[in-house]
Amino acid sequence: MPELKVKHAIMAMLALGAIAVIVTLFSALISSTPGPLDTFARGTMSDFRSVSEAPEQPRATLLTGEGAEITLADKRGKVLLVNFWATWCAPCVVEMPYLDALQARYGSEDFEVVAISMDQRIEDAAEFYERNGLENLALYHDQSFRSAFAAGARGLPLTVLYDRQGAEIGRLDGDAEWASEEAFALIEAALERY
Repeated sequence: MPELKVKHAIMAMLALGAIAVIVTLFSALISSTPGPLDTFARGTMSDFRSVSEAPEQPRATLLTGEGAEITLADKRGKVLLVNFWATWCAPCVVEMPYLDALQARYGSEDFEVVAISMDQRIEDAAEFYERNGLENLALYHDQSFRSAFAAGARGLPLTVLYDRQGAEIGRLDGDAEWASEEAFALIEAALERY
């Protein structure tokens, strides 16, 4: 049985890698024009960028920590910072406490950090939350990788900022210090403008 889990994990990583290559090739063809929040892309947020032809917000079904099935569309009306991560992704693991702190600071009816685990099992993500004292982030899981693929993930982590109607504002490939003054300024600007 453990061999089967390893085989599934390897297959998932290879699939993500293949998609990453395809997305990278297509991304090179898409031009990026400055967006209204690109001026906040400095310091710890220097990799944040707007995408002129952003993919549509993923419609994949997510499983919550309580066992309910939802989609990101169910959260319309809030500015969302959607983070695609996994426990086997070292940069993701480093980033999670920062995302937890960001949710503690801004989480409300207007804003939510939606951290979507790409682990094989939701229990892996739940155990990670418990071991690391992540108390502010709700648990979301997508074992299929569909949401990350739909968002155009080249790898993990990927963080995408969406407005209240589900349109992409901008994204950051790779990890970032989301509990920084630059991140706070970016989120505050998004809440004011969107």
